[in-house]
Amino acid sequence: MGTSRSDHEPNPAPRDVNGRPVSRSRWQRLTARIGSRSVPEAIGVDDDDLEVIASCDDDAASSSTVLEGSSWRPQDQAVVRHHLVLPISRVSDAIAVAALDGYRPVLQEHDGPVPDGHEALVLARVQLVDALHLSQERSRMASLGSRHDGRAVGWQVLQRAGKTDHSGGRTSG
Repeated sequence: MGTSRSDHEPNPAPRDVNGRPVSRSRWQRLTARIGSRSVPEAIGVDDDDLEVIASCDDDAASSSTVLEGSSWRPQDQAVVRHHLVLPISRVSDAIAVAALDGYRPVLQEHDGPVPDGHEALVLARVQLVDALHLSQERSRMASLGSRHDGRAVGWQVLQRAGKTDHSGGRTSG
């Protein structure tokens, strides 16, 4: 419960920095069965309990600077969303190309202007985030937008909200 994922979709595996599923070792699977260690639940791009922890719409801003100034937790899985503006006739082609790297479109309002004949598209996937790989993905999305006569206009990193402690503050637990 608490997610908008359909009931028939399997719980996604944790992802690495390239968005590929990470399989657990035999020891991790065994200890998870006997309950000696809690394994964090994998997240999905549509989970309702995600919050934006870093975002940027400035092409010149470095990923490391934006991440440093945020509440990003590098050890936790994240959803990376890329915002693009593309001609309506090219959107389905761009989605097909992005799907090869594990991205899928998500519904989200776009704040900026969208020229006539264009559509705002938000592509997302689950992965571990670090500044290097986020920069590579930003470049990949800029290239995807350019090849489809559009442009990448921003990005967001989302993670599950940190636990609230008894004093009302937030922890990263």
